[in-house]
This record gives sequence, structure tokens and C-alpha cells, in this order.
Amino acid sequence: MNFDFKRMLKFEINVGTKEKKMRIYSGAALLFVSLFIASVPLLLIGLILVATGYTGFCPVYSGIERSTVEEE
Repeated sequence: MNFDFKRMLKFEINVGTKEKKMRIYSGAALLFVSLFIASVPLLLIGLILVATGYTGFCPVYSGIERSTVEEE
């Protein structure tokens, strides 16, 4: 498998609407749980999920040339 750094730097939207919602909801849940159990890894994962859900761009998907955006 080839990881394409040039494609990753273009910041093309590659996260579909269903996945955006799932990323935001699951990231918010992880952030909420991490406040009560004081877990830094959960906090970081939650922040990453919320950020990629909000922006619609996932650098890992871009590097492996994957997209979940539905064709209209």
C-alpha cells in the first residue's frame, strides 16, 4: 500500500455526511467520558474525532486515497 503525502496536503473533503455525524457524536461522547475518568488518551481521540468530523477532512483517508463522500 502506498501512502501519498502530496494528496494528503490538498485538504480535499473526504468524509461523508453520515460519517461526519458519527465522528462528532462519538468524539463528543469520548470527551464527556474522559472528563470523568481523567483519561488523556480518550481526550485526544475525542478531539481528533470531533475535529475531523467538523472539517470533513481526514488525513489518513487522504493518504490512502479513500473517500466516504456520497456521489450526488
